[in-house]
Amino acid sequence: MKLASKELLYSKGNNDECYTPIYGVAPILEFIPKGKIIWCPFDKEESEFVKQISKINEVIFSHIDDGKDFFEYEPKKWDIIISNPPFTNKRKYFERALSFDKPFALVMANTWLNDSAPKQLFKDKDLQLLMFDKRMKFISPDGRDNSKITFSSSYYCYNFLPKQIIMRELNI
Repeated sequence: MKLASKELLYSKGNNDECYTPIYGVAPILEFIPKGKIIWCPFDKEESEFVKQISKINEVIFSHIDDGKDFFEYEPKKWDIIISNPPFTNKRKYFERALSFDKPFALVMANTWLNDSAPKQLFKDKDLQLLMFDKRMKFISPDGRDNSKITFSSSYYCYNFLPKQIIMRELNI
């Protein structure tokens, strides 16, 4: 069966549930201020974000599967968002994150920089990037490395990093 380009362009994002490996979480840890409450809004307890950040800070995690939709739910108290949102409808996730006017670090494909959305969203705000020397291989829900990833990713940050662009090595 041949897939039409329209169906491909307007897919529902069936591959959005992919997990960030521990080596993709490690580089952000050095920038998290001590004593801050971190909200991981796209994560479950077994998420590497939750497991690694909770070693150094209080973490609140939430996931749409648990009835905590990012567009409707907000914890009572939190300071910083750190997570890997779905890549489908990314503009809406970033609009919502920016609406809180609190720091965040969200993993996103570098190809998004070619889109007009980040230019519009961050027009009057400082976009910060934590970029890497290699591609992250996200983990599929069944536990396999997703080796089909053809793009590199970065943490797109707001009011979080000490400067606008920071480069780090990924220790895969």
